[in-house]
Amino acid sequence: MHLFDISIENGLIITMDEERSIVRNGVLGVKGDTISFVGPSKEISFKALKSIDARGCLVLPGLVNCHTHSAMSLFRGLADDLPLMEWLTRYIFPVESKINGQFVYDGTLLACAEMIMSGTTTFCDMYIFEDQVATAAKEAHMRCLVGEVLYDFPSPNYGDIDKGFEYTEALIDRWKSDPLVSIAVEPHSLYTCSPELLTRAMRIATDHDVPYITHFAETLSEIKEIRERFKKSPLEHLEDLDLLGPNLVGAHCVHLDNGELSRMADSGMKVVNNPESNMKLASGIAPVPEMLSLGITVGLGTDGCASNNNLDLFAEMDMAAKIHKVNTMDPTAADAVTVLAMATIEGARAIGLEGITGSLVKGKKADIIIMDVCKPHLTPMYNPYSQIVYSARGNDIIHSIINGKIVMEDRRLLTLDLERILARSHDLAGKIKSWLS
Repeated sequence: MHLFDISIENGLIITMDEERSIVRNGVLGVKGDTISFVGPSKEISFKALKSIDARGCLVLPGLVNCHTHSAMSLFRGLADDLPLMEWLTRYIFPVESKINGQFVYDGTLLACAEMIMSGTTTFCDMYIFEDQVATAAKEAHMRCLVGEVLYDFPSPNYGDIDKGFEYTEALIDRWKSDPLVSIAVEPHSLYTCSPELLTRAMRIATDHDVPYITHFAETLSEIKEIRERFKKSPLEHLEDLDLLGPNLVGAHCVHLDNGELSRMADSGMKVVNNPESNMKLASGIAPVPEMLSLGITVGLGTDGCASNNNLDLFAEMDMAAKIHKVNTMDPTAADAVTVLAMATIEGARAIGLEGITGSLVKGKKADIIIMDVCKPHLTPMYNPYSQIVYSARGNDIIHSIINGKIVMEDRRLLTLDLERILARSHDLAGKIKSWLS
């Protein structure tokens, strides 16, 4: 007789393991923070302190949002329908110069509420005052990989770049043993960071064995600027600085030719696709099918709410699958299984957490979401993968478990005070308006 802290029973379990196994009428048992059993109900005798009946539901790994700027949830709709550089220089950077750690903490709580309620259990963040992001995520009981954004100009948080590196190393030291929070080194981009900054950041990432994450090859204007300044493409610039390698994660990676993709594959670097943000800012369409054919690990991200307007990875999956089909004129490109993997196990692999999360496998941490499929827009269900990618929405998730703790039950947040978060967000929106007037 097995004793579980939590059992999830009678559901259709989409494991996203190596074989992409599906367990019908399954049982998933959680002991402490860990998955201790996944299999058909007939294979086990058990008792549980807490039982969840998943009849009429899909049981999935929690989704992994591989690239976002969580506190920018407070900038949702602030400056839409603008080119990237105008958006940054006229609106985002001026507002960011006025924010503080409390602002980032409050914005991150809003983002965590949205992510939990739409099925995300892990997110990777790049922003300022990232210690406050980590603190808010810890309060929400979300898994995260966070890093302070580094750039050549003074930061509203740390000031000059030397202090930025000190802040980054302090983050690594503070959170190194935390079960939910991990730290990355995150220079903003090749066009906002000097070669010296980029190489120094990599030394820190290598010394501490943490991911190195940067915006990369996102826009044509970026390509042009790097060529004008350094007489080379962004990838050639990374190569000359000896930055290509398996701990490098490139966010966006839109404008790359076949030769560059091959060199990226050889290096082992990882990629995060952000299709909705790339569409909204007219940045372009990343060559994801080509990347996947070369064996490049590709995760999925929403980017921030200022350039996407939501943090719903189900919407992102739907868009990712469709945009790559129309871009290649191939209806088989970016199939549903592949795209779901980008939002789960491949996303976890992209940010170095594949041994912890991303699939429902015995021994991994219990990051689990449960989707109610007894709804008109999810009926009938011939293929669960297709239903998840093309039909499901974030609000179809009814229960969420992170690291063995139930954080949402029957659509009710258990770790966050949603009413207080919404009220605070409305107050901060008024302050943001005053900054731009």
